[in-house]
Amino acid sequence: MFDFLKLNRPSRPKAPAEISVPAGTRVYAIGDIHGRLDLLERLHATIREDAAAAQSPRNLVVYLGDYVDRGLNSRDVIDQLIEGPLGDFETICLKGNHEAMMLEFLDDSSIGPSWMAIGGNATLLSYGVTMPGGIATPAGYDQIQEDLKSKLPATHVEFLTSLRPQHSEGDYHFVHAGVRPGRPLANQVERDLIWIREPFLSSDAWHGKMVVHGHSIEWDPEIFENRIGIDTAAYASGRLTCLVLWGKERAFLMAEA
Repeated sequence: MFDFLKLNRPSRPKAPAEISVPAGTRVYAIGDIHGRLDLLERLHATIREDAAAAQSPRNLVVYLGDYVDRGLNSRDVIDQLIEGPLGDFETICLKGNHEAMMLEFLDDSSIGPSWMAIGGNATLLSYGVTMPGGIATPAGYDQIQEDLKSKLPATHVEFLTSLRPQHSEGDYHFVHAGVRPGRPLANQVERDLIWIREPFLSSDAWHGKMVVHGHSIEWDPEIFENRIGIDTAAYASGRLTCLVLWGKERAFLMAEA
């Protein structure tokens, strides 16, 4: 007997037999930094050594977002990213949900409590923003907003507003948080790209490319058939992870406190 349900069911896209980045390209994808300038500097040094040994024609570094909050050196991390410490590397900086919250606070002080709940106070302190006694009141957050605006360099505002939500290289797709399963990569919405966890994390669907993401913490990097997660909670664990891709190969570099 024919199974008409199976006959009429659309086939699920499958991962290609081989996944790669463009020939001659070496990609370094760095997970959530969260103000850990010390780890970022160590990881940059390791990346420079690795690239010098590999001698690839093209080096690309992709930062997966969440540069601010929780750690104490958010301002210094942004300064370093603006300076481009990896020299002639091509650089892509993606937007994380923490950068999105910071930008939103600049326009709407009422989200102050939500931002503080995910570590925004550490970012304020890194910019020398005064935390008034009335912090729990709307007027208190209005004051904090004005103080932050006065101390936030124009270059930092430009950096934050220029962040991309996603980037593709060969068979890999880089985002901060993940993608909405069943939706083409070209049609993804920014909120999902920077905030999603479920149903992305539990999905076994092929998303069109191998998704590389941060946002969801694990002690070690995770590799699945459809995604690679590299948020190893640098702010708390003292472990900042970098995924290295070249041709069909992949490896990990890590900076530890």
